[in-house]
Amino acid sequence: MTSPAAAQQPDPLANTAEQLGLPENFTVFGQRDPNIRTPTAIVNGEIITRTDVDHRVNLFIAANSSVQISDEERMRLRMQIVRNMIDETLQIQEARANDITVPQSDIDATFAQVAQRSGASPEEFAAFLRSQGSSDRTMKRQIEGELAWRRVLRRYVNPFVAVSDAEVEAIIQTLEENRGQTEYRVAEIYLPARPDNEQEVLAGAQRILQQIGQGGSFQAYARQFSQASTAAVGGDLGWVRPAQLPPELAAVVTQMPVGGISQAIPIPGGFSIVALIDQRQVLMSNPRDAQLSLSQITLTFPPGTTREIAEPQVEALARATQAGGGCGVAPEIASELGGELVQNDGVRLGDLPDVLQQSMANLQVGQATNPFGSLQEGVRVLILCGRDDPPAVAEPDADVLMARLEQERGDRQARRYLRDLRRDAVIEYR
Repeated sequence: MTSPAAAQQPDPLANTAEQLGLPENFTVFGQRDPNIRTPTAIVNGEIITRTDVDHRVNLFIAANSSVQISDEERMRLRMQIVRNMIDETLQIQEARANDITVPQSDIDATFAQVAQRSGASPEEFAAFLRSQGSSDRTMKRQIEGELAWRRVLRRYVNPFVAVSDAEVEAIIQTLEENRGQTEYRVAEIYLPARPDNEQEVLAGAQRILQQIGQGGSFQAYARQFSQASTAAVGGDLGWVRPAQLPPELAAVVTQMPVGGISQAIPIPGGFSIVALIDQRQVLMSNPRDAQLSLSQITLTFPPGTTREIAEPQVEALARATQAGGGCGVAPEIASELGGELVQNDGVRLGDLPDVLQQSMANLQVGQATNPFGSLQEGVRVLILCGRDDPPAVAEPDADVLMARLEQERGDRQARRYLRDLRRDAVIEYR
């Protein structure tokens, strides 16, 4: 049974260009030099300057600092960011036209939260952004756009999204019918392609994969480059069963390890890159949802320390933590070996690196992992202090399902709203 939300989706295999009634044979009058790329725009009279774009590009690069971006890739990123900034400007203008304002205090508070997540004060974070060729003004403009659009949707979209109890009951029945089947949490980057530009799009997909492989954020690249409706949420499709995916994607996803990222997959209309965030069984508990309490002991070594010098300390750490005693003796071990002790509570098993998950899943309380890490970044041991396993069976929650349906419908209405704003806008490129 198809969920009501899915039933309203257009056929992804349909040729949506047919409705334009284009002739099969035609001549293009005039020429446009593809090498001329206009970097700035005027949106309904409001200017997006070259400096604005430069700062936003540098903001993205700072968030993906481990990735080396070529000049060609930087130009592509620049043009995508111009499109994003046009949308952002339209959203702020729409809020302003409806007397919706975002207090500066709200913008500053959100900026402070972002800084805090980076382990810095607002002043330190602003200085960091300036050192990267961006600015706090740029990030605050982005924050203003997000907050303004949220307020617009809260007034004009969210109150008119309705989901009936019957629709929720139908979804619960479908879940019950699929109890025990495997479902996957998938993220996507969708790049549309035509026969005449297929190779160019494929090359672009491979460049994105290269950047992600060098440490770039899949979510960040999805937001900037994906042409799917999920781009706004970092490409997250949520939990899906194979039957809900195009066959080309289902065949790949069901063979991927958790945390894996696919190559560019040809699908009707373009290419998709998918990431498998997690997997579970429908209405069954997910072992990776177990909450762990951990003690971490870390040994650090001076630069230039050789393996021969470090090995005796690492072996001493292994002996001491494998001898028993659990977390109660961790402070004593750390003190004797000159290590750093950190206590971590509420760590989700599935959030640990893949190589540690199986090891931690098989540990009993009080036991420790083998040492892991490197001489450059420190050698660590994790001691399991406690484990809270998820409930044996996860029953469908009607309130959660209703909220999810409302969110999906609200997102679709928001995309239509923004599409209409684009259609009515007067946009000039410079």
